[in-house]
Amino acid sequence: MSSDSHTWNLVFLQLLLEELGHRVTNLGACVPDELLVSECRRIEPDLIVLSSVNGHGYHDGLRVIQALRACPELAATPTVIGGKLGIAGSGDPDRQRSLLSAGYDGVFEEGRSVADFRSFVGALPAPAPRVLPAPADRALPAAARTLPTATASGVLR
Repeated sequence: MSSDSHTWNLVFLQLLLEELGHRVTNLGACVPDELLVSECRRIEPDLIVLSSVNGHGYHDGLRVIQALRACPELAATPTVIGGKLGIAGSGDPDRQRSLLSAGYDGVFEEGRSVADFRSFVGALPAPAPRVLPAPADRALPAAARTLPTATASGVLR
């Protein structure tokens, strides 16, 4: 999210999603809302994963989900948020309900098990294989462009 400059957690999420068999587009830290939405529209992810460690995730997350859900191409894309979402600690049921009501499909606050996140990802419907656009700097073999994918600021495609 735009206010969050962490990178190691994003690398961890990327590796975890890749371990679960997904291709990941890691947009990195401090991603402006407009860039997140435009990249998600471009790559058509199967899952969008947002992560926060600075305690502003709740407020940033409410703003970001509105932008994602306002885009018809992304309105039904499973989207989750996790990490340190507030400065008053984790486990606030009102905060979780509010994020779910705003449009998130899952909320994984700090202290929740990685196993919960793995279960959520494992329960997602299998994506239909599709040809992904090759990066501008190199062409990928067709087999490499048809894997399920994800991003870790984040997006699963």
